[in-house]
Amino acid sequence: MSEPRYKQQIDEWIDSHKDEMVRDLCMLMRIPSVRGDAEEGMPYGPEAARALEAMEGLMKEYGLKTSNYANHCVTGDLAPEKKKTLDILAHLDVVPVSDTWTKTQPFEPYIEGDLIYGRGSSDDKGPAIAALYALRAIRETGIELANSVRLICGSDEECGSGDLEYYYGIEEEAEYTFTPDADFPLINIEKGRLASEFTAQGDQASAEEIEDTDVFRVLALHAGDKENVIPGRAGVTLAGGSTEVLEAAAEEIRALTGCEITWGFGDGQYAVEVRGNTGHASTPQNGLNALTGALELLKKLPLAKRAGEEKLLCTAALWPHGDYNGSALKVDYKDEESGELTMSLDVLHYDVKDDESAYELRGCYDCRAPICANDQNLTEKIRSQLAEAGICMKEEAMSEAHCVPADSELVRKLLESYELYFGTKGEPIAIGGGTYVHHLKRGVAFGCAEPDVDNRMHGDDEFMKLSILYKSAKIFADAIVRLCG
Repeated sequence: MSEPRYKQQIDEWIDSHKDEMVRDLCMLMRIPSVRGDAEEGMPYGPEAARALEAMEGLMKEYGLKTSNYANHCVTGDLAPEKKKTLDILAHLDVVPVSDTWTKTQPFEPYIEGDLIYGRGSSDDKGPAIAALYALRAIRETGIELANSVRLICGSDEECGSGDLEYYYGIEEEAEYTFTPDADFPLINIEKGRLASEFTAQGDQASAEEIEDTDVFRVLALHAGDKENVIPGRAGVTLAGGSTEVLEAAAEEIRALTGCEITWGFGDGQYAVEVRGNTGHASTPQNGLNALTGALELLKKLPLAKRAGEEKLLCTAALWPHGDYNGSALKVDYKDEESGELTMSLDVLHYDVKDDESAYELRGCYDCRAPICANDQNLTEKIRSQLAEAGICMKEEAMSEAHCVPADSELVRKLLESYELYFGTKGEPIAIGGGTYVHHLKRGVAFGCAEPDVDNRMHGDDEFMKLSILYKSAKIFADAIVRLCG
């Protein structure tokens, strides 16, 4: 492939501005932009609004024409007087953090060799900075564009993309769109998604009515905060039973699942903690689900025969530990074009009344479904099995799969940019994750991660390779010129 005449200009400019890129990225990463409670003028909380303000400040400083869409998102336009051809969608919100990071505190960027650690480094503040510097490089090197390009930075991607719903209620979709929030080479297929809540509640025998003191009574189980994050910690409160039986079951489950299990005893109760590793629900095999590990522990214990414990065991049977494809639910579909279904149980909260005479259970699972899945063979099938167990699933339809043809002009030109800088043939791929472009007609995901590198997105010690950050900025600049030049 012959190099375009502007490549040397872009490469030299990016190479001479690496320190500034890192400085700006660190500034954004220090903002703990996890979605918070809405306040006046700040629909996703003050920290999300602060991240938008910081990015808009950078956009203005680097010569882009900016707009703020009521703190849902901010935009920066290059060549705004011309017809807009390309939108680049990035997000500045991040998922919640744990207290088990080892390299640094989540919102204190730390550089070690070629890696920068911290929440948002790869998802998605690093890619947002790469896109911003691609625009800045084009502007400051004087490369002329025939059409305009807009960088859109939102603040609610991790919690439902209400920011884009607001934005596209005002603006039209561009002719081309890409989001730097996934993997290279390019993702043109995103699986369908079903993330649904389920509940159960009712009366049961009180503590005084249970004569067998050798059985365990489950007083509480709490695990998970977000439906798209594999829970790395689960807490279980038990009463009754014996230490010897609990220890024997815990030892067996440690060996079976790899989870760490510890507990303390006081006031006649066991406070059990199960630890695994957090991860992204679209790739559940890359995490270690502490919630399903806790349910496996309950399966090994002699439990009281009550309605609440029964519902917990039913849940454990439908989502057994290590079942990443929905086999127990009989929905393990796959097709050649988009791959196989993935499934994870990510949230479960169970409590009983003080006298244990009633229980309440609430949970949520996350499913990424291939093109062959639909509401009839997936949603309703899961709903039916939960109903048989006396568990009610929320009325909710699945989000259909997203596909942009592999032979489209957008895919072809973006892969040309990828191939220019990676030196290898690029082929579009399918993923289970849903990105900002999932509901757009003409949008794909393009960068910034390498498929064989686990950046620990949504997990502890998330990182971004600085070499890929710089290369991505060059690739994006080249892609902008190809699409808008």
